[in-house]
Amino acid sequence: MPVTISENMSFFSLIANASILVQLVMIALLGMSLVSWWYIFLKREVFKDAFRSANAFEGYFASVNDPGSLYQHVRASKSRGALDRIFESALREFTKLQQQSGMSLPTLMDGTRRAMNAQYQRELDRLEMHLSFLATVGSVSPYVGLFGTVWGIMNAFRGLANVGQATLAQVAPGIAEALVATAMGLFAAIPAVLAYNRYVRDIERLTARYESGMDEISNLLQRSVTVS
Repeated sequence: MPVTISENMSFFSLIANASILVQLVMIALLGMSLVSWWYIFLKREVFKDAFRSANAFEGYFASVNDPGSLYQHVRASKSRGALDRIFESALREFTKLQQQSGMSLPTLMDGTRRAMNAQYQRELDRLEMHLSFLATVGSVSPYVGLFGTVWGIMNAFRGLANVGQATLAQVAPGIAEALVATAMGLFAAIPAVLAYNRYVRDIERLTARYESGMDEISNLLQRSVTVS
């Protein structure tokens, strides 16, 4: 009897012997976990590039005094980041508005600021892409696993209804099969929650740097008008 219990309690045996619905729950949780891990590694590279490009832009920005030099550097850069694209959008709109006659400086800078804000929102959308999936996996997976567990336990007790005397050997495999679903739900949820929280903090840090960069770009363009 102990040998039989050991064979039935192996991890793969528990999955193979689970009911169809519980197996479907496990497959869904496994798929969610694999996709979330793909997004975790994908976003890791995205944020690494974002911080690297922000450092490069800020480092060069501190050494220039005119928009032309900064533009040449941005165009020559092999890996342009969010601040580079924000500056390009600002300079395009600034140049376009500056060519219009009778344009006052406040109106000129207001239009430039709107162009930067539009590009800024596009950059934030790029950083936030796929994070909602991680949040969904982190919040839903435990409940999906719990549903599989409840269903498995119900089936286990229903199977014992026709048994005259229930023993541990009869109860344990069914309960263990059901609990595997909860374990898989937690396995899918925990990395997704940790990654989501980490990337949200990274977005907050980058947002502060982008907003500071937009202020500095505005000052640089305004100084160029004042000097000229």
